Amino acid sequence: MRLVEAVAEVDDVGAFVEQVGAIADEFAVTVQVFDARYVVSRRHLERAVELADRAIDRGENVARDRAVEILCYAAGRRQIDQALTLGVDVGRTPVVVLVDAADEDADEAAAASALIDCLESAETLGDYDETLVREYFEITETELAATAGSLEDVVLERVALLDVEK
Repeated sequence: MRLVEAVAEVDDVGAFVEQVGAIADEFAVTVQVFDARYVVSRRHLERAVELADRAIDRGENVARDRAVEILCYAAGRRQIDQALTLGVDVGRTPVVVLVDAADEDADEAAAASALIDCLESAETLGDYDETLVREYFEITETELAATAGSLEDVVLERVALLDVEK
């Protein structure tokens, strides 16, 4: 798995998704673009990929597309339309782009390079918006105070709990 950190300038979400999809197809990789303000860490996305792949292997996936299944896990939501909040929208958005090879023949490095050409390179991972994250994942001050871990730990728990809710 590779992560590309950048800023996306999106005028038309459909056209942007098509462009990203064409790169994914060309290099035989899965590509999912996340609004970086909701991604708390690399581990957040690693865990989403791990759990999405497990669901797909078991035939328990909710999405037909691997990238969308990963998005659902990262969002901790079974409803695709709710998970899309973690994607991009029209405007200028800090993003983290996940590039993952489903098989050995895929070229993650070349796909990541092609994606960089479409985006403005910038450091975005770890620069999440705590307020947005807490609101989206419904994490209260009381829950954080009762937890020995960090906000990242609670988000990872939400990602893992998606399996339990099935």
